[in-house]
Amino acid sequence: MTHYFRLTRYFTATSLVAFGVVAATLMYFEHRQSSFFQNVQTSGAQMLTGIQSDFVTRADAVARRDLLAVNEQGNVNLTRLFSNALWASDISPYLAETGTVDFSTCKAMPDVVDAQGKASATPEKKDCFKSAGGQLQALATFASLDARVREAMQGGTIFKIKVYDLSGITVYSTELAQIGEDKSGSAGWKSARDGKAISELTFRDKFSALQGVVENRNLIASYLPVIEPGSQSVVGVFEVYADVTPFLSQIQATSEEFKLVALNNESRLAHQAASDQQQVQSSSNRQLLIVAGLLALLYIVLLSIVQRAQTVIERQARESDATKQRLAQSEKMTSLGQMVAGVAHQLNTPLAFSKNNVQMSIQALDQLEGAVHRQIRHSSYRAEALHVGSDAVTDSASDAQVAQGLAGAMLEVREAREMLNDVLMGMGQMNELVDNLRSFTRLDRAQTASVNLNTALGTVCYIAKTVISTKVRLEQAFEPLPAIECNVSQLNQVFLNLINNAAQAIQDTGSITVATRADARFITVSIRDTGSGISADVLPHIFEAYFTTKAVGEGTGLGLAIARDIVREHGGDIEVSSEVGVGTEFRVRLPLDKVA
Repeated sequence: MTHYFRLTRYFTATSLVAFGVVAATLMYFEHRQSSFFQNVQTSGAQMLTGIQSDFVTRADAVARRDLLAVNEQGNVNLTRLFSNALWASDISPYLAETGTVDFSTCKAMPDVVDAQGKASATPEKKDCFKSAGGQLQALATFASLDARVREAMQGGTIFKIKVYDLSGITVYSTELAQIGEDKSGSAGWKSARDGKAISELTFRDKFSALQGVVENRNLIASYLPVIEPGSQSVVGVFEVYADVTPFLSQIQATSEEFKLVALNNESRLAHQAASDQQQVQSSSNRQLLIVAGLLALLYIVLLSIVQRAQTVIERQARESDATKQRLAQSEKMTSLGQMVAGVAHQLNTPLAFSKNNVQMSIQALDQLEGAVHRQIRHSSYRAEALHVGSDAVTDSASDAQVAQGLAGAMLEVREAREMLNDVLMGMGQMNELVDNLRSFTRLDRAQTASVNLNTALGTVCYIAKTVISTKVRLEQAFEPLPAIECNVSQLNQVFLNLINNAAQAIQDTGSITVATRADARFITVSIRDTGSGISADVLPHIFEAYFTTKAVGEGTGLGLAIARDIVREHGGDIEVSSEVGVGTEFRVRLPLDKVA
């Protein structure tokens, strides 16, 4: 079966792969572009959201900080005014009188430590401080101080006032139950005791204030050092709770307005980004469709051109292959015809003579068998007749012996006839062999088998001897060869063609040497003659199609071209070297990678 180069198949596969790669690349870059644009939009939106959120957070924090600072300063000023106004009349006498109450016993009581390692007062210790606080409230100056404080703070934003001595004991509180508590571990008290005011903003669900119990209030708790008038000495600590719920509500309302504006801006930005992204995506899709359409149109045009080229290639290949096969068959038929004619001439004459002689011998044996058979019957009848007369016993025995001998001869005649029939059958087989040689003119290109080339070359040389001149001596010099997978019919055609060419190059007497050898990579078949040789200007063209140096009608000029094609189909090649007047050598090299 002839195989053509499938241009359409390879083009289709290659172009589809190429177009697929191009399409994938375009889609990849389009996706990257779309993703980049989307990322830019998202990053911008996120940055704006972050900026707005940070602005709102910072604005809220600044407002709270300023509120805390303003109220802390107000509490400081209020404490100073309050201290200056009540110091001489109430605060100083009361602080002096609190020294009469002993808290050392309560402080000496041990604390309990829980599982987390946190220390807390025992119930007994708490009761001790509570009892001491009751003693403070029983002091003579307490009632006057409490009345003056409540009167001064009535109607204001101050919810609670507490006074600590320098040991951390709550010596006064508008919440009477807290009087006597030990707050020496409080960080705020420590800071104020050291002369540094400190404040914090807290939220209380419920809070006991001067005005009663209040709920859900934002308070600023300030720890303020009490400076004795006329000196810089800290004589106590004030803890003041001021209500800033209205101010903080206003701050929160403002923050919510900022957040709402920010959310509106984010929503508008997201909507605009989505719209822009959709437009970009639509534009990219249109571009991809246009490119895909152009690629499809280009593919259709190229495919039609390639299909047309494929048709031309296949037609030319079929025509070339048919021409080569016809010419090769013609040359093969010419060579084989000459050989078969010589073989048939050498075999047919002796075969016909022998066949006629055998047939005549068989006819003679048939006649002899008939005569012997008649003589046996005659001897048998005579023996029976003599046996009837008692005086002829001796003659009867003699005739019986003759009949018995003739019967043995009869068997030998039959065996001889059977052997002659076998000889005649063998001659028929030889005739059939000659007929098969005559029919060996068909070009078989599909038969591949494991062959030892020495055996094949021996057959070729035997056949070639029947057609070349008797003045040309055909010699064989074969080295051991491994078997290879090949089309032996085609290679025989190559070798026979080269031997015939060598014989034709010898004008008178000469020799042709067919030699084989094998190395690590190749099997080399050498056909060397002692003919006229090939001139240097002709040698480069001998393998060209239709090139010949023979007279018109004696050759087609395709023998060597076809021979080289056959060898190359087997993965090998033909080399030639020649010297005018000395001879020519053709070397057929076949690769050993086809070893069977």
